[in-house]
Amino acid sequence: MTEHVSHLVVGGGAMGLATTWQLARRGNPVVMLERFERGHELGASHGATRNFNNAYAEEHYLDLLRLARTEWDELARVAGEPLLRLHGLVTHGDDARVAATHAALTARGERAIVLDPAEASRRWSGMRFAGDVLFTPDAGVVRADAALAALERGALARRADLRFGHSVVDLEEDAGHVSASVMAGGSRYDITADVVVVTAGAWTSKVLPRLPLPRLTVTEEAPAHFAPRDAAHAWPSFNHLLPRPMYPGNVYGMPTPGEGVKVGFHHVGPVVDPDRRPLRPVPELAARLRDYVEEWMPGLDADSAAAISCTYTSTDSEDFLLDRRGRVVVGAGFSGHGFKFTPAVGAVLADLATDEGAQAAEAFRLLD
Repeated sequence: MTEHVSHLVVGGGAMGLATTWQLARRGNPVVMLERFERGHELGASHGATRNFNNAYAEEHYLDLLRLARTEWDELARVAGEPLLRLHGLVTHGDDARVAATHAALTARGERAIVLDPAEASRRWSGMRFAGDVLFTPDAGVVRADAALAALERGALARRADLRFGHSVVDLEEDAGHVSASVMAGGSRYDITADVVVVTAGAWTSKVLPRLPLPRLTVTEEAPAHFAPRDAAHAWPSFNHLLPRPMYPGNVYGMPTPGEGVKVGFHHVGPVVDPDRRPLRPVPELAARLRDYVEEWMPGLDADSAAAISCTYTSTDSEDFLLDRRGRVVVGAGFSGHGFKFTPAVGAVLADLATDEGAQAAEAFRLLD
C-alpha cells in the first residue's frame, strides 16, 4: 500500500528542516526525507557558525532579513536559548558599496555607521583596514548546529515525521499528487503527497531532472579556522570586498569560539559533483588564503589554518530560487549566503506549499 501525506519535504538540511518546522507549526501533516544520516558533513548545513550578515542594499534581501530576525527569535524560544550572537559586522574594501549599503540600511531604520580605518583599527586591532568601514551592530553569527537541533526539535514537537537515511530515487508529478520512490535500509517504498518541497541543496538538479531549472553550479569551498595570537582581541564578523585579480574573491569570516576565527574566500572553489567531492582544499587557494590572513589579519596566526570543506549551490545571479510549479515547490541556489535567512526561507516555502497564489519576491522566482 502506498503511503500518502499532504506535504512531503525532500532534503533535511537547514532549509528542509526549516520548511518542515514551518509547515508543521501551521498544522500540516508533513514527512521529511533526508538521504544522509543526521549530522553528516557532505552538504552545506554543518558547522558551528554562519555569518549573520545584514550588509545588503537590495530590498528583497532586507525584507527577508526582517522576517528572519522575527523567526530566529521564535526558534530561540523552541531552543530555550539565543541562536544569534550579535557582536557586530564590519564591511570594507569598496567605498561605493559601503555607502550604498549604509544608505539602504539607515533608510529602513537599521543601525549602521561608517568608520574611518583608524577608528576601525582601534576597535578591532587584530584586523587591518583600508577605506571606509561599515559597522552594523545588529549582525554577527548564527549558531548553526544549535539552530539545526532547534528546528528538528520544533518540527518533532508539532508531530512532523523526520526520516534520515531515506533517499528519493525518483520523483514524478501525476494527476492530483506527486509520487516519490524512496530507498531506505536497502528496501524501496513509495509515498505520494499533495505537494512536495525540494530543498536538496547540491542534489537539487538530480532530484528534479524533469523540472526546468536555472543553472545550479555546485562548488567545493574551503574556508579555514585560524588561531588568534592574542585572546584579548575583539573580533567582529566581517566582509572584505577585494579587487580581482589581486585576490580570487571577496573574503568573509567570523569568530567561532573553541575553533578560532573562520576566514574564507567567497565562491572561488572548483565545480564538483556532490557525490564525488575531493573533500580537501585546492592547494593554490589555501596558499592564497594564508597570504590574505598574513596581510590583513595580523591578529591571527596565518600558519594555523584548519581547513573546512563545504559546498555552495549557486545560481548565476547568486539570488535564491524560491518558487512553485504545479505541485512541486523548490528552494535552491542559496549561493553561499543563505543560512542567515533559514527560518524565513522555510516560511516562504511553506507559504508556496500551502497557497497556490503565493509568490516569493520577483528576484527569487523561476523564469516562465
